[in-house]
Amino acid sequence: MSEVISVKFRTAPKAYYFDPKNEVFHIGDNVIVETIRGIEFGEVTMGNREVPDSEIVQPLKPIQRKANEKDVQRNIENIESRKWLIQKAEEKVAECNLQMKISDAEYTFDRKKTIVYYTADGRVDFRELVRRLAGAIGGRIEMRQIYEREDIKMKGALGTCGIPCCCTTFLSDYAKSSIKMAKNQGLALNPSSVNGYCGKPMCCLRYEDDFYQEANRRMPKFKSRVMTPDGEGVVSGCDVIKEKITVRFFNDGVFTHKSYPLEEISFQGKIQDRDPQESNTRGCPCKCDESKEENLEDFSKEELTDSEGMELSDNSVMEDDAPETGSEE
Repeated sequence: MSEVISVKFRTAPKAYYFDPKNEVFHIGDNVIVETIRGIEFGEVTMGNREVPDSEIVQPLKPIQRKANEKDVQRNIENIESRKWLIQKAEEKVAECNLQMKISDAEYTFDRKKTIVYYTADGRVDFRELVRRLAGAIGGRIEMRQIYEREDIKMKGALGTCGIPCCCTTFLSDYAKSSIKMAKNQGLALNPSSVNGYCGKPMCCLRYEDDFYQEANRRMPKFKSRVMTPDGEGVVSGCDVIKEKITVRFFNDGVFTHKSYPLEEISFQGKIQDRDPQESNTRGCPCKCDESKEENLEDFSKEELTDSEGMELSDNSVMEDDAPETGSEE
């Protein structure tokens, strides 16, 4: 067992373990630490605690010191300088006529390095840009390519629910969501209602997917024939939450629809053996859901995680088993 504390940084999505060096720290304490990017100013998110050695990547970096008033003031000045750094970076990008967008820029705590975050569709040759930035800003310049989700996390945004996006508040790793999850939940399969600001399926689709998969397993398939107290009919809709089935009847040349509780419906086949992905909770005879789905990207096989440029240490509090995406350096 090793005694550690966890520290979080402004632009990093995770908290990281550090050696407290036999000093007592409390949540909210400001500290100065050395990271793979250099000297950084961070905030303690977990006080002194014993953790198994298996959760730590050695060597565990030590805390340099608690931040004093001078350190806090310097950190404030560094944060306030971000606007000026971004402006300078955008000016030099325009001068070099590069196809890239500056997302953020910041000094390390000791101002020995300036880190510029950018987004671009592909690889960018920014050697001339780095030379010009070094002349305008001074010190070492480090370019870090980030992706849409990291960009939104750094800038902040409101979700369609009206509250801040999950990735900007409590998520340390991005949820692996897909269009199939939206279909399981009966959502309209169009980008405006399924995708977040980053252009990828919303992280929150993952939260209730297990429930919907299990619920869909108990439901009859869309357009399947079922037996009701009023006779045989065809399934025209399912309400997974209320566990109600809408059945269509055809009598005397007239179509009628009626809803029944799930327990009043009987249908052929073992429900527990059905693949939950086969259930269509909001289908329609014209199969408009399927046609809409063709126009959407499926990110179910894509590993969505933090880029290399966002990592500050090997000892992250939340383990990430997914492979890291690439970055420009």
